[in-house]
Amino acid sequence: MNAVETLRRYWGYDGFRPLQKDIVESTLSGHDTLGLMPTGGGKSITFQVPGMMLPGVTIVVTPLISLMKDQVDNLRRRHIKAVSLHSGMSRREINIATEKLLNGGARFLYISPERLRNDNFLALIRQIEVSLIVVDEAHCISQWGYDFRPSYLNIIRLRKEKPGVPVTALTATATPEVADDICARLGMREPHVFRMSFTRENINYIVRPAETKINEVFHILSRTSGTAIVYVRSRKRTGEIADYLKSSGISAAAYHAGLDYELKEERQNAWKSGAVRVMVATNAFGMGIDKPDVRTVIHYDMPPSLEEYYQEAGRAGRDGKTSYAVLLTSRTDTGVMRRRISEAFPDRDIIRKIYERVCNVLHISVGEGYDTLKEFDIEKFCDTFGYQPRQCRAALHLLQQAGYLEYMEEADRRSRVMIICDREELYSLKGLSAAAERTLTRLLRGYTGLFADYVQINEATLARSLNLGERDIYEALLELGRAKVLSYVPRNRMPLMYLPTSREEPRYLEIGKRIYEDRREIMKRRVEAMIDYAFNPGICRENRMLEYFGEHRDRDCGRCDTCRQRRRSPADDPATTITRILDYMSRHPEGVDFRILDHDLKGHRGAMSEALSYLAGEGYIDLADGFITLRQK
Repeated sequence: MNAVETLRRYWGYDGFRPLQKDIVESTLSGHDTLGLMPTGGGKSITFQVPGMMLPGVTIVVTPLISLMKDQVDNLRRRHIKAVSLHSGMSRREINIATEKLLNGGARFLYISPERLRNDNFLALIRQIEVSLIVVDEAHCISQWGYDFRPSYLNIIRLRKEKPGVPVTALTATATPEVADDICARLGMREPHVFRMSFTRENINYIVRPAETKINEVFHILSRTSGTAIVYVRSRKRTGEIADYLKSSGISAAAYHAGLDYELKEERQNAWKSGAVRVMVATNAFGMGIDKPDVRTVIHYDMPPSLEEYYQEAGRAGRDGKTSYAVLLTSRTDTGVMRRRISEAFPDRDIIRKIYERVCNVLHISVGEGYDTLKEFDIEKFCDTFGYQPRQCRAALHLLQQAGYLEYMEEADRRSRVMIICDREELYSLKGLSAAAERTLTRLLRGYTGLFADYVQINEATLARSLNLGERDIYEALLELGRAKVLSYVPRNRMPLMYLPTSREEPRYLEIGKRIYEDRREIMKRRVEAMIDYAFNPGICRENRMLEYFGEHRDRDCGRCDTCRQRRRSPADDPATTITRILDYMSRHPEGVDFRILDHDLKGHRGAMSEALSYLAGEGYIDLADGFITLRQK
């Protein structure tokens, strides 16, 4: 089969999207390839199609366990053999995956980058035929990338083991500087670089000043239709905004990394199905979220960089229809953004002390701990030693950048089971409790693949289907495990701490200029670029973003708020709008709700918000929870 036939057979598409075909052909011809494709551009297809056409195994390095599992599950649903190896797996699961690799039972192997430090893994790689190495989220390998991960540097070890195997690197967000660094760090030989335009013709980029952001969120959502995402920077705020929207008649749910897996899955499925219209989320609601009909993405808080903003805003309009990316701003945002820089770089003595205490809590002595993986409760750690979680996470991030440890907060490992006895033995089982028999029957009827591999389960779902308590299901699974009927791995959502090196004396820790001063300067540049985008409306928003990513265009988009401002009527002139508001308020000395004011004046939305921000800043009016009063002078 050729590439198009392979695409049609396994994915059901009749043709490739722009740039997909170029990357596929480059990969199949054996060239090192870098693909820069915007969010929703169909990156996975560019290596999965060649992987099905090449004779050996395709190794995919990806940073997130959750994304890895989603990709493997999606391939298996298409009857494509795929396995993964990551830190959240049991020894038995690793052995099963290894056997499949050695016996030709896998076309794709997904791995986390820290796996590349493991000598046993590299020994395994020597025994199998590898046809392609794929580096997903390739910006993680660049020291200039917004999410640099030292473990990605170990990919070069894989290249040395398989020197003749081509590498395909993919990313959605890379400046020219980052793209060059990716090629250099991966040791690419005469790479073919393909860059898709970062232009999204169907997305309207809007920056809207709003002193009462929560009212503005309601206003936007009440005047638009379709699915929406509201991004915030605080877990607490996800719940507050979701509750406010629900009380205002808009269906909404909160989502953040601290939720139980089952609750995450429940809310995500409700949002995907349309039962919930709005997801109010932190950036934990990101990779792997692929709903084509998202009409509106609102950023309640400013993201730390244009890279992250572009990624998150780009989750709107993947079906090609008109959509909106709205960034809400206030007078305090600039100060908040710049404070994040100092918060992200605690004093070096604090970093060293946190490192020492982490090792003590994990019971790792000086000179020990190489290649150690242990559970780590960061909330308990902060409570014990009196650290602010934000400060602690910042220190851990810098220690990770320096290569001393890796904190993996997303390690939410679902419960899973695998049948370990023969099918014939199932019919001769005796002495099981009624709950165990019913649970086993339900598993056999409701889940496929139980005899070949571990399958994820949900004890709560099993309990509801059998009209039993969750504790009953747990005990029944343990009983089946003791009877050697199945292997049961209970869920564990404790974050993990990995030590790639032996513990050092704190005084010998090197948090050098490259890690500390240079990266602080990088963050400062990103923050200032984000501030410039938000608060300098003189240039087309989309063009400003394109220039950041090294793309130049001779025309304005015509869709963003800046371009629309140029087309306003004389009635929407800022001075005119200010005069209209003051005149209206003088006739309503008791005060008025913002929505009533907006309805009565029927002005341009952006002009109205800007005028209110100016009047509040100059002390002419008071704004409180969307209610406006004229200040007496």
